[in-house]
Amino acid sequence: MAAKELSFDVEARGRLKAGVDKLARAVKVTLGPKGRNVVLDRKFGSPTVTKDGVSVAKEVELEDAVENMG
Repeated sequence: MAAKELSFDVEARGRLKAGVDKLARAVKVTLGPKGRNVVLDRKFGSPTVTKDGVSVAKEVELEDAVENMG
C-alpha cells in the first residue's frame, strides 16, 4: 500500500496555484478569435491539431500530483 502525501498551508496553495498557472498557460493560446492551434501528442495514434481549450485542458498531465489537482 502506497503512503499518502500530505501538504498544508502555503506549500499546498503554492503547488496548487502552480498547477493552475501551467494549465492556464497551455489553454490561453486557444482563446478568442485570434486563438492559435495547438498540437496534442498522444500515446497512441497520430498527433491532433486543435483550437479547443477543453481538449487541451484534458490532455495536460503534470508530474507533481498536487499540481495535477490544480
